Amino acid sequence: MSGTRPASRKAHHTDGRWPLWKLGVLLYPFTAAAVAINLFLLGLMGQAVGLTALSPHLALLAALPLGMPATWAAARWVRHLIDEAEG
Repeated sequence: MSGTRPASRKAHHTDGRWPLWKLGVLLYPFTAAAVAINLFLLGLMGQAVGLTALSPHLALLAALPLGMPATWAAARWVRHLIDEAEG
């Protein structure tokens, strides 16, 4: 035994880059807030066609689960930008 550990598959898979889940954890508060704002404004625009307005609290609650796919998309986009910047 030489005392060195073999490289794990996970380390090889990310190649020193931030994994998507770490980017997602970092971006989730921002993307969920953006989704909440968009839902609230969509509710305001819905009044033009006779729908009731969406309250800010309801928009925030709806944004919690809907922020997940938005976060995944944002994390993929940021990962792409980082990869492009690094060459």
